[in-house]
Amino acid sequence: MSSAAIVVQREDTSWQEAHEELVRLATERAGLDFEEGRWLLRAQRSGVHLRFGYAAFYEYTERLFGYGPRLTREKLRVAGVLEELPETARKLQTGAISFSHARELTRVATPSTEKEWLAAARGRTVREVEQLVSGHRPGSLPTDIPDPDLKRHVLRLDLSGEVMATFREAMAKMRRDAGESLDDDEAMLLLCRQALGGPKDPGLASHQVALTVCESCGRAWQQGRGQLIEVGLEIVEMAECDGQCIGHVDAHVGVDTEDPGTHLHPIRSRATQTIPPAVRRSVLRRDGGKCRVPGCRHAVYTDVHHIKPRSEGGTHHPDNLATLCRAHHRAMHQGRLIVTGAASSELHFAHSDGTPYGGAVASGVADARTQVFQALRGLGYSEGKAKGALARVPDSVIPIKDLLCQALRELAPREHRLTG
Repeated sequence: MSSAAIVVQREDTSWQEAHEELVRLATERAGLDFEEGRWLLRAQRSGVHLRFGYAAFYEYTERLFGYGPRLTREKLRVAGVLEELPETARKLQTGAISFSHARELTRVATPSTEKEWLAAARGRTVREVEQLVSGHRPGSLPTDIPDPDLKRHVLRLDLSGEVMATFREAMAKMRRDAGESLDDDEAMLLLCRQALGGPKDPGLASHQVALTVCESCGRAWQQGRGQLIEVGLEIVEMAECDGQCIGHVDAHVGVDTEDPGTHLHPIRSRATQTIPPAVRRSVLRRDGGKCRVPGCRHAVYTDVHHIKPRSEGGTHHPDNLATLCRAHHRAMHQGRLIVTGAASSELHFAHSDGTPYGGAVASGVADARTQVFQALRGLGYSEGKAKGALARVPDSVIPIKDLLCQALRELAPREHRLTG
């Protein structure tokens, strides 16, 4: 055998050996990730960190593994969910799936849907599984239409110390001006709106956006520097409540839950200005340009909200119009806030559980009612009908399934309710 042939043979053996070792390491790592999660969970539950004088379990894991609190929380979450998902746990333990795959699947899989999610994830990369899971909640199936409100987009910034400090101050100011706690979504949205500015004429909506709305299924996408990003139904309703019409275009734009490019329906691009400028100026003068929600101090780039939705006969009469900041306007259309009364006299704001705004909210009840409201909207019921039906269901009904069933009974025709 020639020396050249020997060299080739050694190169072939080298790559094969490297591949086999990497496969072995990947399998072992998956098994170690499973074991690590199991023991981390047991250590946390037994309070092992207290035995060594650590103030928190996260300090214990940081000193032991170098993990930050976020990574430790995620490992504990995955390990806890895997206790209820035996097949997913077995696949991770044997190296059939990686920890990254298990991390994504545990966000949505339940004992009753575990097999469907594992089958849907088979052969997919981690990135593809992330896209598959995005927009779903625990208990939903891979074939269910994703909820755009559940889709998250990660923004990563590499900033200098000065810029980071200034950014934190700006975010803190947004929260102070709101007079209440704002999550990152709400604070960032208000910050961006102030930066984008808008028309100086108070008779016009404070900003312009281009929304693409599918006339067939009602789903919507917003333009963001040439990219279509799916948004929730409440964003369309907010634009219809107070926006500027920039035209109507019929087109066929491809949008699909998994593969943008296959959902072909006639769509229209719009940001609708609905309120006559003179009326809008009058309402802003009456409200001082300030959000009407008690305690909110926002008075810049505010929206004008229809208390009774236009789709249900609500008019542009000043009594039906109230000034709201963007965060409270969105919460109103999401069903998280309820407003009643006449804008020119007195308005009453309440959380979704009926508690007066700012009171002691029953978080479980409020969250359940918000989810059922959004489910009813997804079924095609109008905002007013959905809120009205929930208002007639007693507060003692908490489980989401029972709450939805009772709300649907309230929405059924009267004769069906009498004979049902």
